[in-house]
Amino acid sequence: MGGLTYFDFLAKFGVGGAHPGGILLTKDILSGENITNNSFILDAGCGTGQTAAYLYQQYKAKVFGLEINPIMVEKAKSRFQSLKLPIQLIQGSIEEIPFEDDSFDFILSESVLAFVNKPKALKEFYRVLKKGGRLIANEMTINSKLSQHEESEIKKFYAIDSLLLEDDWKNLLESTNFKNVFIKMQKQSLSHGNHAPEFNFSANFEPELFHILNEHGNIVIKYQNILSYRIISCTK
Repeated sequence: MGGLTYFDFLAKFGVGGAHPGGILLTKDILSGENITNNSFILDAGCGTGQTAAYLYQQYKAKVFGLEINPIMVEKAKSRFQSLKLPIQLIQGSIEEIPFEDDSFDFILSESVLAFVNKPKALKEFYRVLKKGGRLIANEMTINSKLSQHEESEIKKFYAIDSLLLEDDWKNLLESTNFKNVFIKMQKQSLSHGNHAPEFNFSANFEPELFHILNEHGNIVIKYQNILSYRIISCTK
């Protein structure tokens, strides 16, 4: 398969709103937060910039996008330029966020924490949030324990180091000193798919990427009762 990963697929296909629930769920979650044009917001792992663009267009907030994948960065950059949005885009990792302590009122993490060193990234989120700042996340969560074989199948495909139960997320957030940890399960499963995700194709994508898309689909269906996600919110 030439070492291509699920992330190569997301980047080359330019999937916007790749997280469960897509942009519609994002809008719904954000509407419950007190976001104003004075809010400093970090979209951590902003992908092709769909949510970051919405945050500026809807709230005129001070939006910063952080993304590690160079293809995603290019696609986000051209989105912001063509829409003339004053969003600062930085290429970098959420494990080492290139911002000062106490910089942001909100951090948004949509299907990003699951794929990194979670304790390290959460410490960074905590560090760059202002006192009273909010972390809003939509992250892969398992509903029940899996066998070792099943767990390794999922971890290998998504290149992740751990699969977390709801309680694991809660413990991790609380041990990072986050307060008011609130975790909510959505009604629909992952296999429901997103409402018309957005695509921004690269000119040169490898045929194997269709194989990856297919494999992702198979895993989602195979584990539809176990592999899920949670909406997480908490305060510094």
